[in-house]
Amino acid sequence: MLALALMRVNVVVALTFSAVLGGLLGGLSITETISAFEGGLGGGATIALSYAMLGTFAVAISRSGITDQLANVVVRKLKGEDSQSASMAVKYSVLVLLGLLAISSQNLIPIHIAFIPIVIPPLLDVFNRLNLDRRLVACVLTFGLITPYMVLPVGFGGIFLNNILLKNLHDNGLDVVGSDVLTAMLLPALGMVVGLLIAVFLTYKQPRQYVEKNQSNSAQEQYEQQNPKHLRVAILAICAALGVQLYTGSMIVGALVGFMVFTFGGVIKWSETQDVFTKGVHMMAMIGFIMISAAGFAAVMKATGGVETLVGSLADIIGDNKPLAALLMLVVGLLVTMGIGSSFSTIPIIATIYVPLAIAFGFSPLATVALVGTAAALGDAGSPASDSTLGPTSGLNADGEHDHIWDTVVPTFIHYNMPLIVFGWIAAMVL
Repeated sequence: MLALALMRVNVVVALTFSAVLGGLLGGLSITETISAFEGGLGGGATIALSYAMLGTFAVAISRSGITDQLANVVVRKLKGEDSQSASMAVKYSVLVLLGLLAISSQNLIPIHIAFIPIVIPPLLDVFNRLNLDRRLVACVLTFGLITPYMVLPVGFGGIFLNNILLKNLHDNGLDVVGSDVLTAMLLPALGMVVGLLIAVFLTYKQPRQYVEKNQSNSAQEQYEQQNPKHLRVAILAICAALGVQLYTGSMIVGALVGFMVFTFGGVIKWSETQDVFTKGVHMMAMIGFIMISAAGFAAVMKATGGVETLVGSLADIIGDNKPLAALLMLVVGLLVTMGIGSSFSTIPIIATIYVPLAIAFGFSPLATVALVGTAAALGDAGSPASDSTLGPTSGLNADGEHDHIWDTVVPTFIHYNMPLIVFGWIAAMVL
């Protein structure tokens, strides 16, 4: 699956072909493989429809004129005697704000990736004016989507650390408490920080130009985009969408309410709703199909029992080499999570075997926590099927200028998975 994706084969095709191949190699018949794949497709349907509705909402936001307003603010900021200094200040201010927004989406306002298709598309023109490398934006967003749940026990972090990681450790006989989990995950999280700093100040420091796509084709459209009433409606719609999502727990309902506010507010005419919805679905369709296919792929992996076999075979390979044991446990966790696409779903699979294996090799309880937690988080960044990479792509590719694999997956894999392996290994050795 990863090889086909890197060869620029469509990710949906890569997932589907690899699921069938994996099922056959895993001992399933073609009928059993297809049945498992189709049975798992429903697991991605909700998130796919959520993206479609959020795409529609994003198109409605762009119709309100916020895009032009943001661009005008940047132009005014960049004017002056020292335009380069002004540009750098605005660039890093935007990156900091996006990072804080991504972090808060995991705990303060636990909406996860729902904000990305709403917030990022209107900012694309701003990124273009700043010559901001979108690969850097993808790294900032992915950092904010993953790091908080590794160390902050609130929101999604509470689910990951307490409801999933701590519970599965207890279920497999490891006697640890919540504070132990937090302590053990600090070093791996530091690896995420190191990767972010490398991306910001070294790898993607240089400017990068993108094709400008002006969607305002007439004087009337430009006038409507500058209508103050439409901007007020946009703010109301965004607040309504977020409020309803927090209350109901549904991105679909939240986006629907926001879209209806735009419609009743006059930003979207009733006769234009079909066109806006079609554009929104078109913008997010590929992301939705990837999520659906990824759910089927994960179902086949689980049905073959290959994950358990892979993890269980570690004992035969490692021997008595404790450092090698830690490294291979992390690498296998990387492979498993990249295939499944979710660290939350990976923990129940690997904890069952990792905990007794780590105890047998003499790892301390804290080191065991670090191994299991890091092995699960590994691959969340850098997986073609992870919502931590699909989310950034859904916003950054709204104008077709951002490739999911080479502009999101590969950069996040290099800058986060590599440091996570290093710092996770150090944590296993020193704790």
